[in-house]
Amino acid sequence: MEMKLYLRMLQRGWWIIVLTMLVALIIALLMAYIVTPVYRATARFAVSPNASLAASSRDVVTSLEALDKRSIILTYAEFLNSTRIYEETLQALHLDPAQMNAYTHATTALPEANILELSVEGTDPQLAASLANTLGQNAIQQIKDLYQVYDINLLDPATVPLEPIRPQPLRDAGLAVALGFILGAALAILREQIRIPLDAYRQRVSLDPVSLVFNRRHFMRQVEEEIATNPNDPLSLGLLELPTLQDLIESMPEALIQGLLRQVAGILRNELRGNDIIGRWNNATFALLLPATPQSAANRTMERIQRTLSKPLVLDEYGERVELQPHISTSTYQKDDTAAGLAERAERELQLSG
Repeated sequence: MEMKLYLRMLQRGWWIIVLTMLVALIIALLMAYIVTPVYRATARFAVSPNASLAASSRDVVTSLEALDKRSIILTYAEFLNSTRIYEETLQALHLDPAQMNAYTHATTALPEANILELSVEGTDPQLAASLANTLGQNAIQQIKDLYQVYDINLLDPATVPLEPIRPQPLRDAGLAVALGFILGAALAILREQIRIPLDAYRQRVSLDPVSLVFNRRHFMRQVEEEIATNPNDPLSLGLLELPTLQDLIESMPEALIQGLLRQVAGILRNELRGNDIIGRWNNATFALLLPATPQSAANRTMERIQRTLSKPLVLDEYGERVELQPHISTSTYQKDDTAAGLAERAERELQLSG
């Protein structure tokens, strides 16, 4: 059930999702155009026992077993990551360290292998490859001066990368669209979560809490809007008074009154058209707004409603039969009329009919 609810939220907020995806895609493409490309050059190094120092094959096997502890591999990786060796390499290449802030280097030990991978990232692919190879050679020299039992050698030299690692427009665009969808879906759901309480608040402001039809203030606002929107169309306002209801309100439980009012409201909805509006005028009176309805048609509608509500209503939950004895009145919009004037005529006619 909750899944269907969220799907409906996403369906109503589809335009938010599409808009967010489009914005994310545009940002990703702009960033790909603006950002300076960064290249990565990678060199690989193999660590192995120094065969020239092994007295026997047994010593070689023992040295290989010691490499499985990874401490030697990680130590050699720290040499390749050394800041001092990196600075010495920059000096050897006659590079100013202050101008190399855009370049980074990192060494990783490949799992389940005695292989080290040195990566240098920077904006110049040729310089990145040269720096990776030179840094590796300097580190090898430093390691061999200190450690002779295990040898380290260049396995795969760094080559000049042809494609940048970032930005990658196609990859970034796809990722941006995916993230835009996720963010858009979250915004669509959030919008619905905010809108639902607002709708509930608007309903509390505009509805009568007992009968669940419009209250008098909102009903009159609807009359004013209808007059302003369609001043040349016929418009009728009907009042339906239920005299018995006033006595019941003063003597019967609130739950019974609520059930009775809502049953009356349901009958009115069945008797009226979809664009007709129902309001609660006062405790015992309902108001009906009939757009595009002349006097004669409005009279017929109100008389039909009167006949229907003249029959006793049965409240099954309480075993009660209620005679409502309805009275009706109708007033029709006249040129230059106002909502208040229309309502006043309907009230006068209702008093006369009673």
